[in-house]
Amino acid sequence: MDRPVRPRLASLSDFQFGAVATETIEDALLHLAQQNEQAVQEAAGRLGSFRETRIVEFVFLLSEQWCLEKSVSYQAVEILERFMVKQAENICRQATIQLREKTGPQNWRALKEQLFNKFILRLVSCVQLASKLSFHYKIISNVTVLNFLQALGYLHTKEELLESELDVLKSLNFQINLPTPLAYVEMLLEVLGYNGCLVPATQLYATCLTLLDLVYLLHEPVYESLLRASIKNSTPSQLQGEKFISVKEDFMLLAVGIIAASAFIQNHECWSQVVGHLQSITGIALESIAELSYAILTHSVGASTPGRQRPVPPHLVAGALRAATSPTHEAGGIRPK
Repeated sequence: MDRPVRPRLASLSDFQFGAVATETIEDALLHLAQQNEQAVQEAAGRLGSFRETRIVEFVFLLSEQWCLEKSVSYQAVEILERFMVKQAENICRQATIQLREKTGPQNWRALKEQLFNKFILRLVSCVQLASKLSFHYKIISNVTVLNFLQALGYLHTKEELLESELDVLKSLNFQINLPTPLAYVEMLLEVLGYNGCLVPATQLYATCLTLLDLVYLLHEPVYESLLRASIKNSTPSQLQGEKFISVKEDFMLLAVGIIAASAFIQNHECWSQVVGHLQSITGIALESIAELSYAILTHSVGASTPGRQRPVPPHLVAGALRAATSPTHEAGGIRPK
């Protein structure tokens, strides 16, 4: 299928750091920190996640085919995640009520089947909604969406497409302008630039995007590694897994882990300084930053690919971890008020 191709690096060259006043950065960083704290608290009551590799890969490939910005693909995944969790919770609630009362038909089974049958339509609606939030680029038209669905064998009308978008909006109380880890990565890179980071922000940015893609695609393996490392046990209990859900929704933690891992790849000798700045800016423990960045590195550079990359030398990882957890770090100048 012929489709427009927009090289990824073309958009990266237009991204500039150091163009915003310090006061504006401080306010924006504080706002993101507050949003993150609220999201982590709300995540404590959730029962699952829908960031499966095949789903995320579908969204990424679809966004690439439609030439959408990276921020759109991340936001589409987050909208779909919230929507699916809401739908799953609703089905579980219906099942609990009907099984307890033992009255009436079990229509929760019909809801479950309907959710499965309309999943692709809902996924595409989430991508389309995310594109509408990205006002600086392009909006995916209904004709484009319907043609894509038809190519997959799904026949829908414009009315059904609009109803699908409305169902997603209503389910999320029209709150779809969700923060993504990319916003936190970009903000922290901006702050690192003001704090005199030895590795240039523009140099880190492209690597951060690649690693963020990887974490989304390997979400469960990465966080399973982090969970095992945090509890120092290779077989976490169900309760430990449930309590760990809030960690998975901590985008500030993910952002510092992504940046730290990127800095290690770019220049491991400067890693301790970068991690020290990140700890000073966010207040996140050095050990937590080191553990997450190690998990990310293990699933990226640590996995060899034929003729391209080799595993990270153990002595480099160990040395960087020791440096990251040592008390001798330079403190960054910009931090939340």
